[in-house]
Amino acid sequence: MYSKEEASKIRQQFWITFGKYMKPIPSAEGLPINWINYKTGVKHLFFKMDADQKLASIAIELTHAEDSSRGIFYEKFKHLKPLFHELMGEEWEWAPTVTNEFGVPLSRIQKTLRDESIYSQENWPALISFLKQRIIALDQFWSDVKPLFEAL
Repeated sequence: MYSKEEASKIRQQFWITFGKYMKPIPSAEGLPINWINYKTGVKHLFFKMDADQKLASIAIELTHAEDSSRGIFYEKFKHLKPLFHELMGEEWEWAPTVTNEFGVPLSRIQKTLRDESIYSQENWPALISFLKQRIIALDQFWSDVKPLFEAL
């Protein structure tokens, strides 16, 4: 097992490696982009990537404090679900209400890769491939639908 400091350094090195790998890849609009800290440009709507000792995940998180506002955004995503799945090429998990690690309610659309550890460098190619493919597809989807969410 790793100390907190060692684990932190390994996680940091993974995200640096992922960032370097993704840096030359432009956004769907052909512009430079910070893939790790993806900015959707819409308040309370985030694309989140995570990896730990058991899994990796990529998610769309809707963090509006009011259930009604969050529900409007979630319903808009549900309406776009056929396009989303077509661009992603796979089914994702859809959860209208979950609670994050801080006890805050949110809506989440997520894909998870299980049994791959960020703490084992031999797993990094699988983790990077999993995240890369999906964040690029998610960026393409977002490029197509962002105006629909800016109007909300």
